Amino acid sequence: MNTVVSINLGSLPSLSDLFAHLHAGKHLNRLAQHALWAELEQEQAQYTALFAALGFDLRIDGRGFAWFHFEEGSAAVSKTTRQLALLFMLIFEFKADAGAHLSRFTDWRIDNDLLLGLLEKHQMLLAAENLADIDQLKQLMRSAATYGFATSEEAHWFLLPAVFRYLDRFEELAHRTSSEMDVLVDEAPEDDDGAQEGTA
Repeated sequence: MNTVVSINLGSLPSLSDLFAHLHAGKHLNRLAQHALWAELEQEQAQYTALFAALGFDLRIDGRGFAWFHFEEGSAAVSKTTRQLALLFMLIFEFKADAGAHLSRFTDWRIDNDLLLGLLEKHQMLLAAENLADIDQLKQLMRSAATYGFATSEEAHWFLLPAVFRYLDRFEELAHRTSSEMDVLVDEAPEDDDGAQEGTA
């Protein structure tokens, strides 16, 4: 049985600003939009019900971000999403190799040196996504800021909690790949000595 939520527009003074922000495809972050987040958190039930009635799927993550979930985006958004996925994946890999805790990514400084390091190490991979030079990477980071995945501070950026959407996906894919490898090993045929083929 669904609970009926009574909506009082008078208690939603930031409705217009909040809707405009989310409808533009941007993420709302606790760390970056303090006032809007406080109102959304306080009136979560009303906002969720109101946006649902308007045909929008509001998703709120307890780690501090919210967005309108769309099943399909435009070609331009899809391209940007794909490029951001690649960039964030390479940043996470870079930081993991340096011994950083991935869940602390909001503390990382994304600066010119880091981006140049990624270009040097993954030039061909980045070029395949039309990210062949530092200016293109910087433009992509500006897009990340526009969509609520990063915040800009002078000549560098910091990632925002909304990047958990990507990190969750990366970890899901890594776990799936690991599980599939385990299945392949378990199902590997045994030789005459009882050892699995391909093992020492």
